[in-house]
Amino acid sequence: LPLCSLDRICFFGHSAGVSASAVERLVAIGSGPLFPGPLRSGELPAGLGVLLRACDGFYAFESALHVFPSTATASELGVAEWNAPQCWRETFDALTGDLCCFAEDVFGVQFTIGLDGVVGALDPEIGVVKHVADDIEAWAQRVLDDYSVLTGWPLAHEWQIANGPLRAGRRLIPKVPFVLGGDFSIENLYDADAVSAMRYRGELAAQMRDLPDGSSVTLRIIG
Repeated sequence: LPLCSLDRICFFGHSAGVSASAVERLVAIGSGPLFPGPLRSGELPAGLGVLLRACDGFYAFESALHVFPSTATASELGVAEWNAPQCWRETFDALTGDLCCFAEDVFGVQFTIGLDGVVGALDPEIGVVKHVADDIEAWAQRVLDDYSVLTGWPLAHEWQIANGPLRAGRRLIPKVPFVLGGDFSIENLYDADAVSAMRYRGELAAQMRDLPDGSSVTLRIIG
């Protein structure tokens, strides 16, 4: 999987005309579409089609940002497959509601979109969704403006320099969860299967729900 360099980000930022939308500028620095066929727009939440019509799934910021394609491929889960209860969402009970998870950062934090088009971020360690932007265009602009925070790019870059490119379907997961005091360092990160990682952290979020400070939780190692 080719990495997306910051040189492309800077080049596009300086050369793009002011008429280019934030979605167009974000897509332009990405990997190219993960699904090359016709878009399944009829099955997508309102608002998400704007992004996937521009590029049907992609990686950006050295794979720190992963946008799911509309349709599954040999190496990629599509939006429907990723959001299926049996994939990982059942471990979060009703915490995700009717939200559609359409993208993720390098740590597996899920970008969500609701029926009203509002974009949020699901922290998988605690099962809480926080507001990010009022629509997909505003989300794309926020990512471009603050990609270091919203995608986890600095640690993704550092980890891949030391360990090689992340493969499709993998994310960087903390050995000691961040919510339990784990460091934001490459020493505390390992390469894990994205589905297994979400299921593991769904269990963690369920354990931590309504626990008083000082309570014990059980952690398990995933591959």
